[in-house]
Amino acid sequence: MITDTELTALRISLQSAALGTFLAFPIAGLIALTLVRTRIRWKFLLDTLVSIPLVMPPIITGYFLLILLGKNGPLGSMLDKTFGVEIIFTWIAAALAAGLIALPLMVRAIEVALAEMDPRMELVARSLGASRLYAFWTITLPLCKKGLIASILLGFARGLGEFGATLIIAGNIPGRTQTLPLAMFTELQAGNDNSVIRLVLLSLILTFLTLLTHHVLIRKRKTEAK
Repeated sequence: MITDTELTALRISLQSAALGTFLAFPIAGLIALTLVRTRIRWKFLLDTLVSIPLVMPPIITGYFLLILLGKNGPLGSMLDKTFGVEIIFTWIAAALAAGLIALPLMVRAIEVALAEMDPRMELVARSLGASRLYAFWTITLPLCKKGLIASILLGFARGLGEFGATLIIAGNIPGRTQTLPLAMFTELQAGNDNSVIRLVLLSLILTFLTLLTHHVLIRKRKTEAK
């Protein structure tokens, strides 16, 4: 039987991954659009910076977030003095960690979706009088829709499994910031094998369903391309 603590960890995981994905998506889209559609110098440097969270230990990512958002950090002190808001050790911090860790995967997925689209279709629309923004909104986005949804699902799945950065920036507070991975860590340390098994099954089911949906969208996109 799933306990209230486990259900709470599930809820925090879902809301943290959802908010993190929501916040990361427009940033990922802008970065991917810059990498695919522009010819700016040093583009490879942006590409490298985006990939850093993929290879860097998540604990380091969490540490950088802690420096940035802590009470003495540049952003954290501003939020505290201006709005009286403290982000660290809240589920919002867990969401920021999940979004930052998921960002590179989302960028790559959107890059693929944009690269597979023929840019001449936008040019045709613009030659008929459509503005750049209108052509992008009515031509590019609908054609990339499945790829964009796939990137959201991929980011969400990655956010669900985030552990290291979340532990540093949000802590492991039951009922407040404890996500499924953190709850597993706690129960493993306590030797509660039954609870660990339940948490593992919950995580596997969520991840499987998310990735299955992602896979279906990818297959549909490939089929339509043929």
